[in-house]
Amino acid sequence: MEASQSLASEPAAVQRGGRGFGYTAVRLIFGLWFTYAGIEYFLPYDLQPLGTTPLAQEFTLALIHSGLMVIVKLIELVAGVLILANRAVLPAALAALPISVVIAYWNIVLDPAPPAGYFFGIVTPLFNLALLRPYRERLMGLMIWR
Repeated sequence: MEASQSLASEPAAVQRGGRGFGYTAVRLIFGLWFTYAGIEYFLPYDLQPLGTTPLAQEFTLALIHSGLMVIVKLIELVAGVLILANRAVLPAALAALPISVVIAYWNIVLDPAPPAGYFFGIVTPLFNLALLRPYRERLMGLMIWR
């Protein structure tokens, strides 16, 4: 698809602008959540949770010491700001999807802390998928085996 596509080629839900209260609420919560998660890592207050289990701590420290956590947090920050601004939501939500899966894995498998950990582990990817839902017809084209 070309970058110069007309508005008419956008999904109907995207053309309507508002997409409804539920979608807007999910977009704002997810955008704020990812923006905060991206910003807080770079603050001098050491707010990044390492986890309570040895495996979660090893995983998180490996991300930090390898420098990969900086990339993750930059993606979270950029995706969060774009989603909050309602600009480039499709690529921002796609970029956030692998991070959402890792957040789910970390909260449910590596550092299970019911009920809050399970809640974040389930809600994060669900909100991310909800942001992608209006684009599902366009995304289905990626599933064609050629």
